[in-house]
Amino acid sequence: MTNPTVENLVIIGSGPAGYTAAIYAARANLKPVMFEGFQTGGIPGGQLMTTTEVENFPGFPEGITGPKLMEQMKAQAERWGTECYTEDVIKVDLQERPFTIQSTEREVKAHSIIISTGATAKRLGLPSEHHFWSNGISACAICDGASPIFKNEELAVIGGGDSAVEEAIYLTKYGSHVNLLVRRDSLRASKAMQDRALNNPKITIHWNTVAVDAFGEGGKMEGLKIRNIQTSEEKDLPVRGLFYAVGHTPNTSLFQGQIELDEIGYIKVKLGTVATSVEGVFAAGDVQDHEYRQAITAAGTGCMAALLAERWLSERDLIQEYRHTQSNETKEDKPTSSMPADTEYTFDINKTRHYGGYALRKLFHEGDRLIMVKYVSPTCGPCKTLKPILDKVADEYDGKIYFIEIDIEADPEIAQMGQITGTPTVQFFKDQELLHEMRGVKQRSEFRQVIDRYLGVGVS
Repeated sequence: MTNPTVENLVIIGSGPAGYTAAIYAARANLKPVMFEGFQTGGIPGGQLMTTTEVENFPGFPEGITGPKLMEQMKAQAERWGTECYTEDVIKVDLQERPFTIQSTEREVKAHSIIISTGATAKRLGLPSEHHFWSNGISACAICDGASPIFKNEELAVIGGGDSAVEEAIYLTKYGSHVNLLVRRDSLRASKAMQDRALNNPKITIHWNTVAVDAFGEGGKMEGLKIRNIQTSEEKDLPVRGLFYAVGHTPNTSLFQGQIELDEIGYIKVKLGTVATSVEGVFAAGDVQDHEYRQAITAAGTGCMAALLAERWLSERDLIQEYRHTQSNETKEDKPTSSMPADTEYTFDINKTRHYGGYALRKLFHEGDRLIMVKYVSPTCGPCKTLKPILDKVADEYDGKIYFIEIDIEADPEIAQMGQITGTPTVQFFKDQELLHEMRGVKQRSEFRQVIDRYLGVGVS
């Protein structure tokens, strides 16, 4: 779909940088269009969507979870008139003006662009990594740590920064013990995080240590071969799970050959600003910062980008102002919570939506429709991204399928029977048979294709 209107500003990417840029631009009556992303380079909301407690973002003395912080930033951006699309941008043309931005669903032209595509967690490329991926090896402890395969098992985390230490501490809630593998003789994490790890009896730090490979049988990881880089001594470490926290790669492939990048792939900006080598294009957040990489610095550069974009547009008389009407109503800040699980007294087999293990057992044995089961965990950021997608799917197929949500912490035995190794996971059942499984966040069309295949007819 092509939009003939030339937008003032398009923001590619989200996270604290993108959402802050959107808030400032929207308040300046620029009515920014934001492509949050979907799957490429991570999920909408960026790396904070896979973070538990954020304790160093100003204004939250008790801390706040990463997903909740991003949810609030997005709501603030939309409140001021930002138009958000949860879509991946697949092509950008910076050679001709106005610039052209093409997503998976639409094409937009804009006078200016803010790039806030962030960075993606690296993998190590161990010889057996592909074999054990999602069956013991993960790059997201927050998403997968609560899975039954890690419950009361010995686990390992690779890395020495704040992310690695945070993940190690988080995993002590589920694993019997956590081994932190650090290739140096010290941690790069903040002093506060170091103290927590060093004083936690459930964490052992292996200094000067690297992973050589993972091993196991039957597709399940049973241990790691590790090496001390000073002595070259190798030994086996009996762990059932391995989590990576070893740095990031900037998400700049869209802009290669069109904008100046440094030798690592980060966008180069002019000293003291966030202006790139292309006039009217600005970069904010981790996509241009490989030194600080904090939520607050990302937000700061998002603010800078929006202010510079507004100034640049104004100097060239390109601004088309949009007046956004604000409501005086104040929304009550209610805590978000999952729906209560179905019980023997509340269960209704005629309903489409159900919650919890009781409903799944009843429908598995007595239901006559296709069953779609969504497995989530409370701290899972991608689960929040998937929620509105599957809610719409459930609405489209109301009365034709059953839709059940399972919290794997509240129903660990259900998750174990389903052999769930990470969240979000969606499984489809009919006549007591598992027909299909989908892991991670997918497009609504992908879920529709699976449902239509097993229903034998689409929804008009």
